[in-house]
Amino acid sequence: MPHHSHERENLKRLLLQNEPVFYEDILKVFDAFQASEDHVTIEELKKKLQDKGIVLDERTIQDYMSKIVEFGFAIKKEFKDQPAKFEHRHLGFHHDHLICIRCNKIVEFEDPTLEDLQEQIAKKHGFNILHHRMEIYGICEDCRHKIRDLMPLNMAKPGEKYVVKEIVGGRMARLRLFSMGIRPGDILEVISDSVGDGIVVARGDTRLAIGKGMAQKIMVELT
Repeated sequence: MPHHSHERENLKRLLLQNEPVFYEDILKVFDAFQASEDHVTIEELKKKLQDKGIVLDERTIQDYMSKIVEFGFAIKKEFKDQPAKFEHRHLGFHHDHLICIRCNKIVEFEDPTLEDLQEQIAKKHGFNILHHRMEIYGICEDCRHKIRDLMPLNMAKPGEKYVVKEIVGGRMARLRLFSMGIRPGDILEVISDSVGDGIVVARGDTRLAIGKGMAQKIMVELT
């Protein structure tokens, strides 16, 4: 990876040419940003700056990060159901992302074979790739360990897939679920958990709405 000191000097030169009044403060934000290779939010940057004794409001930090993005030293990422995050933009390097829908953990990965395949697909369709990104949403290993035991369906998150292991409760509850076509062994994908007081799941190509009280009676295990 390029040396941070080289990137800092590169940015400083550009700022002196274009933003001479605020360049010192922008560099302070850049230094805090450089201190972590992780994806960071404006709120997290504010905390990093406060730890160094630098007090800036979030709006100012946002404006300064926009300049850093504008000059090509960072990329602003908008991930599903998460606040915007900023990552480093190192020239000549490309990576993709694995994103945990449980804890919001982001893992960067590089795969030359995948890059070559994308080039081949683009060439096949007559496309010249200018830029691209891949975001794969799933459940990280740590979260899988936490939820590997049986749990009621109402605790599941959208996008997760579970196998029905057991239906608890009285005879009427079981008959109600059986009449909906939900039985032990079925694979259910959670589509939404914000529909009234219930959730929407998919069984195959069929969507089903289940009240959260009823969903508590469906014991599932992560596939």
